[in-house]
Amino acid sequence: DEAQLADEGRKAVAWSVGKQIECGVDVINNGEQQRESFVLYLRRRLTGLADGGSRPSFADLDRYPEYNRSRQEQLSGKQAVSNWGQLPRTVGAISYADPAAIRDECVDFARALEPVRGRFAEPFFAAPSPGILATIVKNEHYDSFDAYVSAIADALRVEYEAIHAAGFLLQLDCPDLALERHVTYKDRPVGEFVAFVETVVAAINRAIVNIPRDRIRLHACWGNYEGPHDSDVPLADILPAIRQAKVGGFVLPFANPRHAHEYTLFRKLPLADDQVLVAGVVDTLTNFVEHPEVIAERLERVAAAVGDPTRVLAGTDCGFDTSAGMGRVSPDIVWAKLRSMSEGARIASARLFK
Repeated sequence: DEAQLADEGRKAVAWSVGKQIECGVDVINNGEQQRESFVLYLRRRLTGLADGGSRPSFADLDRYPEYNRSRQEQLSGKQAVSNWGQLPRTVGAISYADPAAIRDECVDFARALEPVRGRFAEPFFAAPSPGILATIVKNEHYDSFDAYVSAIADALRVEYEAIHAAGFLLQLDCPDLALERHVTYKDRPVGEFVAFVETVVAAINRAIVNIPRDRIRLHACWGNYEGPHDSDVPLADILPAIRQAKVGGFVLPFANPRHAHEYTLFRKLPLADDQVLVAGVVDTLTNFVEHPEVIAERLERVAAAVGDPTRVLAGTDCGFDTSAGMGRVSPDIVWAKLRSMSEGARIASARLFK
């Protein structure tokens, strides 16, 4: 029932906002509660799509068939929306069908914020990169990838500008800028992948041209799934290309055991003077609750690498669920992790700003 679903979605946004406030989080979002997937909700907003798409497998999962079989068995028992199955494909021109869809979503978030005004620092709102849609949704219409990703970027500009117009900080979710190395580009030279990153970043820059850079942050990751991740591209290979994005900050995962060391790159490749770094200090794939002291130490190390603690924020590595029902972390543990993150940030702040 569409009306009931819409009503439940609005209630879920209000619930998510309230829970974040309870946990001491002060840069909050709507939890994407009205979207079935962080990216595939766009199948209901864009023209030119049809069913019947497909996607390559992940290189790291291919390398460990026993683990992959176990993983598939676990997933098969879930009632969930998949970012791999039942994918759309592009069969016609891409455009944004009705701007009211994103405007209504922003209105619902704004209403959910009203009861907690004064209890948070700023609200942010996520929207996907044109590159992740271009790689998940098979192109059967445009004559080149450049033309395809440009068309998607033009369509997504509607969402980006609507989010900004509603007064929210825009977070661009761009897992493609790291993830696609071991998916679409797993059998190709790393130079070709870096060229892909540069192409997507250029498309993003065109799509955000009307938004001040201090109102935009860019999140990149290697895929928010539990797995070996030993086919991940090093951040050192892609950070120079990612830094070409005209944004006010980056949101990067430094809590997971594959990339926890890479914050040190910011000593050699510093942020621009007007940029911030949201450091992932909480893992979103395990049910361990990080100790606040561990979070504080992580933040202090990142601050030392950046050279200015005023430009470092605490964050999670990614979202806790890339699509409805797929998450591995129990909801009560999600909130415990966020409480621990808030406490760890307060500890780090007390040390760094004494």
